[in-house]
Amino acid sequence: MNFLEGAVLLVDKPYGWTSFDVVNKLRWNLKQALNVKKIKVGHAGTLDPLASGLLIVCVGKQTKNVDAYMAEEKTYTGTFLLGKTTPSFDLETEYNESFSVDHITQSAIEATAKKFLGQQHQTAPIYSAKQIDGKRAYLYAREGKEVELKSHLINITHFETDAKLFPEIRFEITCSKGTYIRSIAQDFGQLLGSGATLIELRRTRSGAFDVDQAKTVDEWIDVIQSKQITIL
Repeated sequence: MNFLEGAVLLVDKPYGWTSFDVVNKLRWNLKQALNVKKIKVGHAGTLDPLASGLLIVCVGKQTKNVDAYMAEEKTYTGTFLLGKTTPSFDLETEYNESFSVDHITQSAIEATAKKFLGQQHQTAPIYSAKQIDGKRAYLYAREGKEVELKSHLINITHFETDAKLFPEIRFEITCSKGTYIRSIAQDFGQLLGSGATLIELRRTRSGAFDVDQAKTVDEWIDVIQSKQITIL
C-alpha cells in the first residue's frame, strides 16, 4: 500500500473517539513509519464521539477526493429511546424532560417512519459542529447562548424500525450527506406526541464502502508498523 501516493483507509471508529482523534492517531503513526515530517490525512464525514462505525480516512493524494466520498449516501443503525429528551438530542447531555409513551402503537411508529422518507428540510442540533459566525454551534450551547441555525435540505431513502424492545426503537436509516440522526430522533418523538433521544448510533455504510470492510484503529496501526507500506 502506497500511503504517500494515496490511500483510502476504512476505519471502524470506536465509541468515545472523535473523528479527529482517529485522524491524528493514524497521521502520527504514518509519519513515524514513513520517516516524514508531514503527510496529508483527512476524513470524509464526521462521526460524533458517541457514534461508532465506518469512517473513511484519506491519505496522501486521496485527500483530494474527500468531498466526493463525503457526498455519498450513508446508512446508519441505532436506537431511539421514546419518552425522554435531552438538550443535545443524544446522551452527550442529561435527560431534561419525560413524556408518556402509553398512547404509542406499533402502527403509529411505522407510519411516523414513513413520513421521513424523501426530501425535507432539517435543522442541525444546537449541540453540533455547525459553524455560526466562525464558531462551532456546540460552543454557544455550552455557554447557554441561543443562536439560530438555518435548515438544510436532506433526503432519506430508507427508514426501517423495530419496536420489539419498546420504548427503545431500533432503526436503520439510509440518507444523504448532512443528515443529523439526532435531529431525526427529536422530530420522531415529537411526531408521536412524545419525545425521543438517540441513545446508540453506528454508521454501517458510506457510498460503496461497508463497515464490514473496515479495520479497527489498532489493526491499521499494526499494518503501518509492520511496514506493509511503500516508501517513495
